[in-house]
Parts: sequence; C-alpha cells; structure tokens
Amino acid sequence: MTNQSRPEHGRSDPALSMIISEQQRLINLAYRLLSSLAEAEDVVQETYARWYAMSREQRDAIASPGAWLTTVASRICLNLLNSARARRETYVGEWIPEPLPERTEWVTGRPGGTTVDPADRVTLDESVNLAFLVVLESMTPAERVAFILHDVFRYSFAEVAEIVGRSPAACRQLASSARRRIHASQAPATPAAQQAGVVRAFKAAWEAKDIDALIGLLDPDATAIADGGGLAITFLHPIEGGEQIAHAWVEIAHRRPGNMTFLERTVNGRPGLVAQQDGVTVTVFAFDVAGDRIKHIWVVRNPAKLRRWTTG
Repeated sequence: MTNQSRPEHGRSDPALSMIISEQQRLINLAYRLLSSLAEAEDVVQETYARWYAMSREQRDAIASPGAWLTTVASRICLNLLNSARARRETYVGEWIPEPLPERTEWVTGRPGGTTVDPADRVTLDESVNLAFLVVLESMTPAERVAFILHDVFRYSFAEVAEIVGRSPAACRQLASSARRRIHASQAPATPAAQQAGVVRAFKAAWEAKDIDALIGLLDPDATAIADGGGLAITFLHPIEGGEQIAHAWVEIAHRRPGNMTFLERTVNGRPGLVAQQDGVTVTVFAFDVAGDRIKHIWVVRNPAKLRRWTTG
C-alpha cells in the first residue's frame, strides 16, 4: 500500500500491527490472481479502505480479521477478472502479465531513493513465472480463484467456497479443471543453471546476429509474443516457429540503437533479459526453456508494466 489507512480520530488501534502484517500475503494473492502488480496494489488499498470504513465495533466483532481481508480482496479480484476480458478487447496487441524483477532491483520514485515497496513483498516462486501466469490467463475467473486459493495458498475448499460463493464440491471441480490445464502445459522442469545457460547463449547469438545459432536454441514450434500496449513499437501478432523468430530477432539486432544494451536479469524468478537505453529499461524478455531449447519468448515493452524495473 502506498498510503496506509489510519484508525479514526488518531486513536491507537491495538490490532493495527496485525492488520498491516497481512499486506504481504494479500499482495502475493492479488498479484497471482490478476497478473498485475499495479492492480494488486489497488486491490489491497481498497481492501484496507473497506476495513477502516467500518466502525470500531464492527471491526471488533470480526473473529478473524485476516480471513475477512482475504475474502474481501479475493472478491474484488474476482470482480476485476470478470471484467478483464471485456477491457482487454480494447487493448492494443497482445496482453502479457506484468513482469517482476528480483527483489534487489526494486526501486521507488520517492525522494530518498530505495525503500520498502509493496512489490518487494511478492514471493517469487513457480506460481509467478510467466509461463504459469499465462496459463492462468486462459482459465475462467472462478477456476483461477479456486486454484490459487487452494493449490497455492492452501485454503480448504470450504474456505474457498465461502469466498467465491459456490459449494465446496463446485470449488473442488474448478480447482481440478485448472490443475489439469497447468499440468498439460508444463514441460519437465529444467534446472535454473541450465535455463540461464540457454538464455545467455541466446543473448550472445542475438548480439552476433548468428541466425543459425539462434535457430539451434529455439524449439521448432517456439512462439514469441510482444506487449506494447499501444504505447511502444513492437510486433502486434505472435511469431510462430523457431526459424521465423530467429529471422525476426536478427532483424531487431540490425535496428538496435547504439545506446541500447542487453543485460541478464531474473524475470519472475527465472533467467531473462532486459534492454536498456541510457540506463533506462525499455524492454523485458521472459523465456520458457525446456531442456536446451526455448519454447516461448514474452516481450514486454508497455512502459506502464515496466515502472518497477531499476533505472540507471
């Protein structure tokens, strides 16, 4: 939260520290549900606003404030997910989840420089890698909420049912359907060091404009998707096929500005690349690596989704 709500009339609230301590969990939950840190922060802000909109007596009557906050945040997220598809119909080009850098790379725009940011509270694990989040985007809102609450955050189906307004049996079916989608899309896990080696080799081949090396590093059925949001120039439609991607990337290399540098960075917990111009991050590249080949490349150029990345 950027502006913490305060108890009314300046009175001390003995439960304030406990309530505020829920922020990390709520940010983690909302980001996984929405794939947008900006929206996740708004959800948490709105959740706390509703908490403090109640009277002291109403708050004291709530047996489990943490459960109340989770229920409210999840329902806000569910409403946003239900409206997201309509909103994205007007989005220019493809929509990709907002990428997250390593914690050590978080900065804020506040005077005084680096400080603790809500984004720093997002735990980077397999449930936030781009491949995982992209699969979540293919689910119905109810599937996504039931799956994240139960499989990732370990809520019981009875608790999930209370949150989403369906029966425990229905929530179990929703989570099971979502789980099948995840399992069907997942390749055998590739060790992080091996992933990093493939991405590093891709970077070297790209900078050398070595099309044969690029083709060798890309799965024949690889896909590349870019998100400029109408605010940055990029390709509007997915590029399919390793050879086609290799040719496109060599073309990009030929048009590369002299002040642009490519750096190895962690993107949502996995090896990735960023492009910087005069020290400012203008593009984030996330990769899905299976074995020694790249299966997917996600290119995020929408500046609204890059505001959390280190500059300078």
